[in-house]
Amino acid sequence: MVITLLLGILVGAVLGLTGAGGAILAVPALVFSMGWSMQQAAPVALIAVAGSATLGAIEGLRQHQVRYRAALLMAAVGMAVTPLGIAAARLVPQQWLGALFAVVMLVVAARLFRTNDDTTGRFRTSPKAGSINPDTGRFNWNWPTRLLLGAIGTVTGFMAGILGVGGGFVMVPMLRRFTDVSMHGVVATSLMVTALVAAGAVISALLQGAVMPVDTTLLFAGATAIGMLSGRLLSRHISARHVQIGFAAILVGVACSLLFRSFA
Repeated sequence: MVITLLLGILVGAVLGLTGAGGAILAVPALVFSMGWSMQQAAPVALIAVAGSATLGAIEGLRQHQVRYRAALLMAAVGMAVTPLGIAAARLVPQQWLGALFAVVMLVVAARLFRTNDDTTGRFRTSPKAGSINPDTGRFNWNWPTRLLLGAIGTVTGFMAGILGVGGGFVMVPMLRRFTDVSMHGVVATSLMVTALVAAGAVISALLQGAVMPVDTTLLFAGATAIGMLSGRLLSRHISARHVQIGFAAILVGVACSLLFRSFA
């Protein structure tokens, strides 16, 4: 239990530092500390992720950084797709599910190693969709914007279902790449979507027969929430580039461990 507690704090801290992307570590943390399968770990991880992301989203709402209409659209689509991901996870053999998770982690790590520190909070290329109206400061709610946000929500929901992750590693880069939203707004919006989609995924998993031990679930969720708050405080004092490099290195190490575990 001590290991689970420490790993929960680590997952929460990374979650707070990276803006939801750290949720990808929750399932491996439970797999390695509890000896569970990924299907067993996913619902417990999602509860922890939902609780911690909710804390971050509340902070973002208080600071008026959340694009709540965009978040609600992505979350609604994501929650509709999540049951498909959960059903798919039950059909995929354990070793291949672990391998898929490892590949996703390596892809995220590669993106983090390539991405330079962006002090403006935006990509240098002009957005192709999701533009902001300079007069109102809000999204131009045209079809390209709706389709973009719907597509992000679809991928987020499916990944939450099949891998038990919040999907911040999908939302953050896509929102940065294709919208004019500031980095702070992207992170806050991503946390709100993560909270809603993860909560929906937990409900779907329970309806499909998932069983979660109460003591371990509460311990891990509480530790992750503590880590989340600590990470948000640390994020003001640590270089974003250093966080990226450190997080990417952790992802590579965990991904290699998952691959070894899957095929050993």
